[in-house]
Amino acid sequence: MIVTKRNSLRLAAVAALGALLLGTAGTAMAAAPAATAPVAAPAPVVSASAAASAGITAKPSVTSVQAWQLFRVTGTTTGLEAGSTVTLQQKQHGTWVTLPASVHTTRNGSYSLGVKLGIKGLNELRIVSGNTASPVFTVTVR
Repeated sequence: MIVTKRNSLRLAAVAALGALLLGTAGTAMAAAPAATAPVAAPAPVVSASAAASAGITAKPSVTSVQAWQLFRVTGTTTGLEAGSTVTLQQKQHGTWVTLPASVHTTRNGSYSLGVKLGIKGLNELRIVSGNTASPVFTVTVR
């Protein structure tokens, strides 16, 4: 890679953003309440035609974990383009909150997402991509 002023600035910005994200969220460590109010994602609105053609399945590797213990959520998508981004959402105080845990689907529509949660108790989760959402699943954090 040729080092130019533009690339140096880009690398510095990425490094600063990465450090900020690691300091606040870690690798998909999205369940810890922030000092500020979390940004709530609106519930996906699924039209009748989209609901008939697109779908997401989601299955956690475990149903109970220790706080910050890594587990996986795997599943498949139908009706979405290969390489689509799927993102984890968590229900917090009655609102779906998008967590910083996402991955691109494979050519056949499957995905595998590593997750760490910190809010103890029963966590309601789902996987979303655009206006399509998986059924809700739960993971208990001890």
